[in-house]
Amino acid sequence: MSVATPPVPNPAHSAAAAAAPGAPHDAHGVHVEHGLSPVQQVRANRLGLWLFCFSELFLFGALFTSRFVLWGNTRPELSQVIGLIATSVLLLSSYFMYRAEMGAAHGDRKTFLRSALLAAALGTLFFIMVVVLEWNVFGLEGNLFGVELFGHLSTADGVYGGVFYAMTGMHAIHVLTGVALIVIIWWNGRKGRYTPEDHWGVEATAIYWHFVDVVWVFFYPALYLMGQVV
Repeated sequence: MSVATPPVPNPAHSAAAAAAPGAPHDAHGVHVEHGLSPVQQVRANRLGLWLFCFSELFLFGALFTSRFVLWGNTRPELSQVIGLIATSVLLLSSYFMYRAEMGAAHGDRKTFLRSALLAAALGTLFFIMVVVLEWNVFGLEGNLFGVELFGHLSTADGVYGGVFYAMTGMHAIHVLTGVALIVIIWWNGRKGRYTPEDHWGVEATAIYWHFVDVVWVFFYPALYLMGQVV
């Protein structure tokens, strides 16, 4: 009675299967059995980023709510000039961040680099206007056509100072983080690391930056426009 011998795998067939175009490989070209495809990985990244932004809404939402609970229908006297210009600067930076993302998506390296650099510069200008001018860390004085250019609210001004510095300070930290991310993708873009098919870093930075801008769209009227000046 003969015993059936199991077939021996042909090494040539195994190598051919591993080298097939549809076979998954890691970054070093080694065949792998499991893992997400590039498209699936980007989708997972997007989900993670949007969940992060959603969690941030609880933080900013609490600060936004505290303004109405503690200030009611009043607000401190703030520099309307600084508030309006800073808001315009931040919205303009969001536009250039959008252009940077579109440039990366279409392989337009020149547009990407120029727009990302402008977005970072405008974000830095916004940070300076809020932290240096509105907070008036250097104790400056000055006016333009009778309009005060520098803030005078301090942390010693009770709930007004506390809420204002908490809201603008937390937002400023996120702006500074966003500027750092934009500089990083700009640097990577200079080295040619992004392609129309692979530019997740640019997309993620754009989503984060637009999120930070939208938060300020709500903060600005709550701090500068709503309520009676006390």
